[in-house]
Amino acid sequence: MNRIDVTELVDLENATQSKTVFWDQTIYEQELEQIFGRCWLFLTHESLIPKTGDFVTAKMAEDLVIVARQKDDSVKAFINSCTHRGNQVCHADSGNARSFVCNYHGWVFGTDGSLVDVPLEERCYHNNLDKSEHGLTQVRVEIYRGFVFGCFDDDTPSLEEYLGDFAWYLDTFMVGAGGGVELLGPPLKSILDCNWKVPVENFIGDAYHVGWTHAAGLNVLGGELAGLAGNQADMPYDDLGLQFTTRHGHGFGVIHDAGPSIHIKRAAYDKFLQDTGPTVTENLGPERGQLYHGHWNTSIFPNTSFLYGTNTFKTWHPIGPHQIEVWTWTLVHKDMDDDTKRTMQREAIRSFGTAGTLESDDGENMMTCTHSNRGQMARKGRMNSSMGLNYEGPHPNYPGIVGSSFIGETSYRGFYRFWAEIMAAESWSDIKKNDKHWDDIWANKDFWKDRGKS
Repeated sequence: MNRIDVTELVDLENATQSKTVFWDQTIYEQELEQIFGRCWLFLTHESLIPKTGDFVTAKMAEDLVIVARQKDDSVKAFINSCTHRGNQVCHADSGNARSFVCNYHGWVFGTDGSLVDVPLEERCYHNNLDKSEHGLTQVRVEIYRGFVFGCFDDDTPSLEEYLGDFAWYLDTFMVGAGGGVELLGPPLKSILDCNWKVPVENFIGDAYHVGWTHAAGLNVLGGELAGLAGNQADMPYDDLGLQFTTRHGHGFGVIHDAGPSIHIKRAAYDKFLQDTGPTVTENLGPERGQLYHGHWNTSIFPNTSFLYGTNTFKTWHPIGPHQIEVWTWTLVHKDMDDDTKRTMQREAIRSFGTAGTLESDDGENMMTCTHSNRGQMARKGRMNSSMGLNYEGPHPNYPGIVGSSFIGETSYRGFYRFWAEIMAAESWSDIKKNDKHWDDIWANKDFWKDRGKS
């Protein structure tokens, strides 16, 4: 495969990207190989497969996979394609099984992926088929705080290394209060006609659109975010929150003290946060104690996003460069009572479910951001992500690069910095060589020191 020169696609110094990154088929094919073939991709949460034999089917870009709980309580994943003639082995979204049987010719695979039975093996194969060589293709699996990820590349660093500094932030709500979190499923599924990167960048740091795209919704919902409606210039944006980006393109923006802000029925959720917040501060310190009460818009590179506070959790599965399948779960704290969890699920679906009020606002923008680039002349243009450029840098208390306002594009720049790096890299060895100077594009290294912030 002849790789595209990504230096023409992403200008790190001036924070611009070619519009072809949302449209071009060749770029997309390179993404499948360079990004989805080498990064950790979210599969499921352990809470959704608690018992031996429990399984879900998932996607890793355009590859179908089976994720199954094993007898030893481990989790394994396999390509959902029969090793005989390539038929999809499992068609169910989830369930409990002792084996998986291909409905084409009846080959039987154990929940560990091994080929355990072949019809007419003795009579027609004459016992010449080595079943040990025809098990389902296994996918590398690792788990962080109950979140199950898969990877195709054996040279990719461990999941914990891949998350890197971003794990420090995730631990705020994953372990800070003690009980951890889980996902409520099954996932809602819908098709959206957009490039996969558009919703990822929207969730990773686009607070700029909140007051404009969602103005009508915010006026109706009220709460802490209502003041953002219309992007009022007199709002103290530099005091309301921050943006963050880390080594491998993961990032988020936080609005302080606005966690459950768009939930209408929120009394139980508010009480849970107030009751558990002091424990987070005691266990993890005041910075993460403050983050615990904030509203996060977040993406884990390459294609998993969530809103902590609103508590919607999404994966954007690419279907070519112009379409995705959106999978949506609800993120809840394990220690919450069942009534609170279900209330949160209803609230999250109402706002960011398949037909959610705010989801619909975003969907239209995401589609037109993609399909406006159908035009040949449009694709010659460039997109700008320079908001807050140089108003960011290493922070004394937070890992990674920190932007001075939750409305900015620090995390956009971090996402496309790593997108360009991994698209060009021959291997993970090349990527690791950049670990010590990955943040060189942020030239204002003394920004937070000069502001006297701590």
